[in-house]
Amino acid sequence: MTNWLITGVSGGLGRALASAALDRGDRVVGTTRREADRLAFEALAPGRATGLFLDLAEPGAAAHTVVVAQDALGTIDRLVNNAGYGLVGAIEETDLDQARALFEVNLFGPIAMIQAVLPAMRARRAGHIVNITSMSGFAPWAGTAIYGASKYAMECIGQTLAQEVAPLGIRVTNVAPGGFRTGFAGPALAEAARTIPDYDDGARNSKRILAASRGQERGDPARAAAAILDALDAPEPPVHLFLGEDALRHSREHFDLVMAEMDRWSALSLSTAFPD
Repeated sequence: MTNWLITGVSGGLGRALASAALDRGDRVVGTTRREADRLAFEALAPGRATGLFLDLAEPGAAAHTVVVAQDALGTIDRLVNNAGYGLVGAIEETDLDQARALFEVNLFGPIAMIQAVLPAMRARRAGHIVNITSMSGFAPWAGTAIYGASKYAMECIGQTLAQEVAPLGIRVTNVAPGGFRTGFAGPALAEAARTIPDYDDGARNSKRILAASRGQERGDPARAAAAILDALDAPEPPVHLFLGEDALRHSREHFDLVMAEMDRWSALSLSTAFPD
């Protein structure tokens, strides 16, 4: 039996993963923002599902949540940083306060969770940290820069953390989903504070694309949860796990673009050294 702490289990991928873990007999502490969601989560598996309130933007909340979760579970075998939200709009249209608020939840909150679970994991020389990032953390697209930047940053945190804690017996996996029917593009999707007409046929297309695909995404959260379980249970779990055809395709396209530019400009890149 595995003990999980999963942030953001009210719906979407967090709920699907928590449900899959509970279905196989594991214990899960899951965080929510509403009482009704907490009660609904605990009803999934009374005695093995424990709901906690968590606002990742609140100072000290992550550390407190980890302490309570450890008391409930004894040990936290797997932390899943899943909670977060999206924001659409051009960079110029986005207030800095909006960007800071999103980074508090999507980046600094998960970092605080990681810092809070690591002491016990280091003491046991065991544990697994899972960060739900996004294909937008690999393949940027106009109109999603602030959200994508938070996922770019989380990708770096996870990849670097994997190097730092591997000698201590701790695993790290970054999961980069594509489009899934999670409600990501629903009413909770934040929008930039301003509207600048020059971006109507450019950056603003991101909002229209997400709205048009809402409820029609190819990705199935239940199948994503099963895939994550398979990856984490593997003898050598991946550091990078892409979920969905679109995540693979768009990320590969971006990698190919970067590699092509590296090759095209390599002579200029190498021209910057002191002469022999």
